[in-house]
Amino acid sequence: MELRILGAHSNEAKGARLTSFLIDNVLAIDAGGLTSALSLAEQEKIKAVLLTHHHFDHTRDLVTLGYNAALWDGQIKVYALSEALDVVVPCLLDGKIYANLLEYPSKKSPTLQFETIEPYKEENVEGYKILALPVKHNTPTVGYQVTSPRGKKLFYTSDTGPGLFDCWQHIAPDLLICESSVPNMLGDFARKAGHLTPQLLKDELIQFKQLKGYLPKVIVIHIAILHEQEIEQEVAQVAKELGADVNLGHEDMRVVL
Repeated sequence: MELRILGAHSNEAKGARLTSFLIDNVLAIDAGGLTSALSLAEQEKIKAVLLTHHHFDHTRDLVTLGYNAALWDGQIKVYALSEALDVVVPCLLDGKIYANLLEYPSKKSPTLQFETIEPYKEENVEGYKILALPVKHNTPTVGYQVTSPRGKKLFYTSDTGPGLFDCWQHIAPDLLICESSVPNMLGDFARKAGHLTPQLLKDELIQFKQLKGYLPKVIVIHIAILHEQEIEQEVAQVAKELGADVNLGHEDMRVVL
């Protein structure tokens, strides 16, 4: 299984894209920087998108992906919580701000096909086992454990604040992708907004190791551009204190499991 980070940030500027990942060229998780990172030929290979929640920095490029897919007569399945689809569809996809992607290129055969995902219920998506688990954000949000046909596993927390113990009980990943949106000095803000700092992430990783007996490789994403240097230094300190492989993710980073 190959993971490609398309976007590792919570805001956007040259060289920094909104959150999105691609697994083995066919399965995307979140769509913040999905089409802005890929050529049309690369987009054509995508068969499904897993959305963690409805926030714009995780969903924006669904609009352009759905529009572009008509160029190759594509159909892409979009999996999400019902609460996420209840926001994304009327705000982005029903024709108020762009093409009506519920009926594009035709009502009978639109490019985007929507599927509701249920927490704690394992699904088979394009040959991958998908397990959605609720996390502690300020809107209904799930993280995803993705298991490849060969049994390799990754877990992506999505946007989350402290309190991942329940998730840890259900997963056993080879790779853990966690957020750390802001530096330690903004800890109070992070807790209120449903995000993590490097210190808060450290606390969650300690719980993971106590429960599971190991720590997988950890990649940290959803980084605020303004604070990136500080977050990177604090993440490096977390890695040192835990004696673990914990590093900042970046655009076009690839990890093979």
